[in-house]
Amino acid sequence: MSELVVEDLHVQVGGQMVLNGVNLRVASGEVHAVMGPNGSGKSTLAYAIMGRPGYEVAEGSIVLNGVDLGDLSPWERAHAGLFSTQQYPTEVPGVGLENMLEEAVEAVGGDRSAVEAQVAAEAELVDFDPDLLYRSLNVDLSGGEMKRSEAVQLGVLRPRIAILDELDSGLDVDALAAVSHRIEQATHEDNLGVLAITHFSRLLTVLHADVVHILIDGAIAETGGPELAAQLEETGYDPWIDTRAESPVEIHLGGDPWP
Repeated sequence: MSELVVEDLHVQVGGQMVLNGVNLRVASGEVHAVMGPNGSGKSTLAYAIMGRPGYEVAEGSIVLNGVDLGDLSPWERAHAGLFSTQQYPTEVPGVGLENMLEEAVEAVGGDRSAVEAQVAAEAELVDFDPDLLYRSLNVDLSGGEMKRSEAVQLGVLRPRIAILDELDSGLDVDALAAVSHRIEQATHEDNLGVLAITHFSRLLTVLHADVVHILIDGAIAETGGPELAAQLEETGYDPWIDTRAESPVEIHLGGDPWP
């Protein structure tokens, strides 16, 4: 069993505070969805958890299985059991998908000789063209092909916790179904814990969320079950944005503050 604990997380980027006290607990086998409007801090949350440079944790902690990740580099966090998909995966000319996975598996003490068969099996599960396995990583791939490739990587590496940063971005209906189904399968077969960051509830029609969090202005405004995503389809984010707008505000124009 594994658990990712994000506690009172404040993150600043370029000197500006973007996250303002986020609290999350994602355990093995659970799917947590984080939803929110543009600019609410969803991707910042993903980047901070993975330790992307430039995303400074000003306060709070990120802990995986009792280990504080604060001083660990991204590759060390990956070794600890984290995995992240990207909205826009990076092209790596000259490095093949299979070669990359062999190195990654060997780096954590795995058997690189087993990777070829694992890659082929995972590619079949998500309908990833076998011819693309030998192309440079993400080079000249469509958005859907990149996301299928990331699902192959996840299946081979078998992380403890996966951070999905807008996995549904750029996916057509068929690709979304194939990739979501594979990740849903991993939550049952490998006890994978998932933190899925998304704009749309369509991702959750196959990858079933146990918990849904609404992120507004860098803070979680509400946490609930899958019904919360269904409510979003009907109302949008206005109910949560309006609630925050009604909070007391002080306006300073000199002299005494206005309530």
